[in-house]
Amino acid sequence: MGGNEPVTLALLGSAELGVLGLAGAMGVGLVFLQAALAKLRHRELLAAVIANYRLLPAALVAPAAILLAPAEIAVAIGLLLGGQALAAAAAITLLVIFAAAMGVNITRGRRAIDCGCGRSQLRQPLSWLLVSRNLVLAALLVPRLLPSEVPTTADLAVALAGGLAFFVIVQLFNAIGALAASPLAASRR
Repeated sequence: MGGNEPVTLALLGSAELGVLGLAGAMGVGLVFLQAALAKLRHRELLAAVIANYRLLPAALVAPAAILLAPAEIAVAIGLLLGGQALAAAAAITLLVIFAAAMGVNITRGRRAIDCGCGRSQLRQPLSWLLVSRNLVLAALLVPRLLPSEVPTTADLAVALAGGLAFFVIVQLFNAIGALAASPLAASRR
């Protein structure tokens, strides 16, 4: 890569894609960890949030509420420990399921329900932006499904910094989205 060529995924080599995927794994791992801890703090509300999506039979809501936070913690740990293909695939699967659940409800005209994303103090109604956010997070993990070189210490440092940056960007996105959808913002329109 030299000159004034734009950087595209096609120009990235195995090492660069590996670092990008590792940064994505760390950032998404932190997102999953934060969401899981919030779900554990508010576990009494989680079954109602899941039920409100109206996608699972009533008999499966309680088991899903019990298993979701531990599953997210397991995925987070797998991603934070290097984001091997199994952890990346599990995270991608969960993110796509969450995006699909949101999309189904938006299509049904049910935008006003809380997404259940983990920040109860910043409740977010469903939106196509949240669906897109989950799909972007899933896409960040795709390089972890591909073979890559063993990262160097410098690669790990860059990936950690990139992962922290991804995490902060997602938190800012969530806060701005929740604030924009708040009653206070609606009253100013």
